[in-house]
Amino acid sequence: MPSRPRWTRHLLGPLLIALTTGVPAVAQQSFQLDDSDNWELESAPKPNTPEGRLASARRFLAQGRPDRTLNLVQRWIDRNPRSPLLPEAMVLKGDALVALNDEYEALYEYEYVVRRYPSSPSFTTASAREYDIAVQYAHGMRRKLWGLRIVDASEEAEEIFIRIQERLPGSQLAEQAGLQLADLYFRQRRMGLASDMYALFIKKYPRSSSLDLARRRLIYANLATFKGPEFDAVGLLEAKAQLRQLIASHPAEAERIGARALIMRLTESEAQKLLVTALWYERYGDPIAAEFTIRNLVERYPESGACVRALEFIPTVLAQLPTHVLDGAPDYEILRHAILGVDGRTIDTEELEQQMQDAGEATTPDQSGGQPS
Repeated sequence: MPSRPRWTRHLLGPLLIALTTGVPAVAQQSFQLDDSDNWELESAPKPNTPEGRLASARRFLAQGRPDRTLNLVQRWIDRNPRSPLLPEAMVLKGDALVALNDEYEALYEYEYVVRRYPSSPSFTTASAREYDIAVQYAHGMRRKLWGLRIVDASEEAEEIFIRIQERLPGSQLAEQAGLQLADLYFRQRRMGLASDMYALFIKKYPRSSSLDLARRRLIYANLATFKGPEFDAVGLLEAKAQLRQLIASHPAEAERIGARALIMRLTESEAQKLLVTALWYERYGDPIAAEFTIRNLVERYPESGACVRALEFIPTVLAQLPTHVLDGAPDYEILRHAILGVDGRTIDTEELEQQMQDAGEATTPDQSGGQPS
């Protein structure tokens, strides 16, 4: 007989534990430790009562007979539509559907309990069941269509994670849902949303055991939002600030992820962005703005590779400047001698563009050639 799929075992593990521990006492057996530290049956619902029939259905599920459980609990619901045990019965029906590999239909049962019985003890149980299914969907399990698992269910997972945070704010389940949602966005490469969710998680759960993971992912997400020097640098600047904060507050963690090396790379990217902007100004006939941008680059990033290129390029820009602007400019010859050496070379616009293209770098501030950001 073939074994159950791995994802089914992941869902059934916590489910079967909850069947014996996480339901209202009115519909289950009660045990007490005796003098020999053995469990002794103290009370049990009568077999012919609604409580007893529901307990019987639960036993069938624990024995691995979910089809029998589904049949019994559906009959129970039809006969007891106003029973205070109805939320518990609906959760049990959902559990049976999960055991039958029909978790998408089970979501309807859990959602019914969550919406109709928010004050019931089954509210949290149903929310936890939804969370378990959402985790499986978020990690790639597809939902059924025509009996085949062919439909992507990541949108359902996203919606469930959001709902849990709205319904159980501040709870451990909401904390887990928040992190799972951020991780889902991260895996989907939706880095803007991932960055927002990790930042929100850090703010809402400062004592979480997953805080270090969230900090790292927030930095990586912000880095990923920076697509290059021709694009907006907000993500780059935020990542740099977070890395510096990490170095100050958690030096061991910063050392582990190579925070200082990352900051050096980000600094070079900032300098490269200024060089691209200067090149754009020169190309479109604004040498004054180009010189001012290069001046800013040299002052802020004198040790960057972009600074070397900028000083090689600056004679081309200076040749286009009016005299009154040249009089107020820095002494670039001294800077070139200090950084490039005695025989510092000079490159023109075309050569600089060719160098950047050969290195796989952008030469315009944005893909459409618009104003630099």
